[in-house]
Amino acid sequence: MKMEALKKILKIVVSIAALLGIWQLAVLSGRYESSLLPSPAKVIEGMTELIEDGTLLTHFKVSLTRFFIGYLAAIIAGITLGLLLGWNKSVWSFIEPIVQVLRPVSPIAWFPFIVLWFGIGDTPAIVIIFIAGFFPILLSTVSGVGNVDAIYLKVANNFGIRQPQLLFKIILPAAFPLIANGLHLALGSAWVFLVAGEMVGAQSGLGYLIIDARNSLRSDLVLAGIIFIGALGLLLDSLIKLLETGIEKQWGISRRGMN
Repeated sequence: MKMEALKKILKIVVSIAALLGIWQLAVLSGRYESSLLPSPAKVIEGMTELIEDGTLLTHFKVSLTRFFIGYLAAIIAGITLGLLLGWNKSVWSFIEPIVQVLRPVSPIAWFPFIVLWFGIGDTPAIVIIFIAGFFPILLSTVSGVGNVDAIYLKVANNFGIRQPQLLFKIILPAAFPLIANGLHLALGSAWVFLVAGEMVGAQSGLGYLIIDARNSLRSDLVLAGIIFIGALGLLLDSLIKLLETGIEKQWGISRRGMN
């Protein structure tokens, strides 16, 4: 296991070094002005500046607060409705066409109405995050419930297990592998649209940080913000994986069945 971990770390270091090398070569080629493509060293200076003056921490707190409120709301609503609609296939047959029409619509497309309905502030960004995360979780949960092995239901029936115990003790654990996939998709989508929402309708957050840096002609801070957004998104994805692993162990779910 230690050797595998070392190999993984080595691959990460090599890939990052290669990226930085290509980036530096592009800067040294002289085809781009420093205002358009700052050097890696300049961007690192910008990252240090954001950390030292507290700007990064301030925007981090705002973005993470918005994200967790919207994402957790999407999880609760998506899984709850997904379990109910997945179990009641007749009701789902009427609702599915509406969901399939709304699902491809970008959350940003709703922004004019969101501002009219909820005003300016944190709420529009939270609503955008909710919309971005809700549909992947809902559809994966419905799909997971629909693919529960009939044997589980027969065994539960033989033991006299009825609702709501059947839903939460049998169906939910059996459907969790597909729900977990939806949680990953929803996290990525919600994080992307959080930043997009902050770019068009907020005065704080990581998205606003990038727009403010662009308006100040600080391309180094723009790239620094992009790097921080990517790193934080990776961290959030790792945390959700740890959470899923804990739930799988609790319910005795084998990861082999998820791959």
